[in-house]
Amino acid sequence: MSSSQENKMKAVILYDSRTKSGSTEAIIDTIGLQLAESGAYVEKVKCKALADYSFIKDFDLVILGAPVYYFLVSSQLLGALNYGNLKKNLKRKKIAMFLTCGSPEAMAAVLYLPQLKIHLVRNKILVEKIFPSNVLSENTFIDSFVLDVLHEYNKTLKSRTGSVKWTVEAQEWLESVPSFLQSKIKTGAEEYASEMGYKEITCEMLEEAKGEFGG
Repeated sequence: MSSSQENKMKAVILYDSRTKSGSTEAIIDTIGLQLAESGAYVEKVKCKALADYSFIKDFDLVILGAPVYYFLVSSQLLGALNYGNLKKNLKRKKIAMFLTCGSPEAMAAVLYLPQLKIHLVRNKILVEKIFPSNVLSENTFIDSFVLDVLHEYNKTLKSRTGSVKWTVEAQEWLESVPSFLQSKIKTGAEEYASEMGYKEITCEMLEEAKGEFGG
């Protein structure tokens, strides 16, 4: 494999839809095509609540997409997060997400996006969008989503090239733990910050990441 292929972003689009070859799948195909045209490697996978999602480890970016039915995000995607191993395998993955619904965007952001985000508190969410029901006739919505995803993903890559800085408070906390643990915690925290796209390590980030270095 060439170095350009090795460095290519690998994205998987996990989606849910009640209708085969419906509008949601058409949106997925449009997003996937635009990402592929940008140079990314893209796959799409339709969610099943109890499927095995261990394959996600092979991808750099996970895009979650689903319609809203009767005030709930489509059930197979929520089921995979609630009852399957999707949430476990999303650990430390960069996420983008969109929902399609007929509700006003402000209402959807309050009522529907949190149904997904509650499961993703330890993920770096790059982009979140609400698509209107007529999104396929207004391709600017999809174009904007893809551009935002690429922009935010590239920002996380750039942040890795510089050293991650520690705030004074975070450094003081590190020095307060037993010396034999400091090296392990420092390494784990800096790896977590780089993978999640954080530019500095704060006490809040350490609390968020504590599971990465054994609590």
